[in-house]
Amino acid sequence: MQAIKCVVVGDGFDNYSANVMVDGKPVNLGLWDTAGQEDYDRLRPLSYPQTDVFLICFSLVSPASFENVRAKWYPEVRHHCPNTPSSWWAPSWICEMTRTPSRG
Repeated sequence: MQAIKCVVVGDGFDNYSANVMVDGKPVNLGLWDTAGQEDYDRLRPLSYPQTDVFLICFSLVSPASFENVRAKWYPEVRHHCPNTPSSWWAPSWICEMTRTPSRG
């Protein structure tokens, strides 16, 4: 089965792996978390080799988080993976995910 490695940079995320179908073929999609804190700036790029997709995330309610896409995350990915194709586009939709407290 083909594997696709997707590294998530930006806001926090947990590692996740799922088998999905792409063009009728099974693919293992691995989502890799990278720690966004400055303490991990030297370790984070170790997860970048052999990455097929980078997903750069930001908070919809934090202008500073959005600014980090331009000032930190995109330049970091381009620096460590200059041969990875990139494209920028305006999303046609936004999925807002919120965490609600447990009811007990």
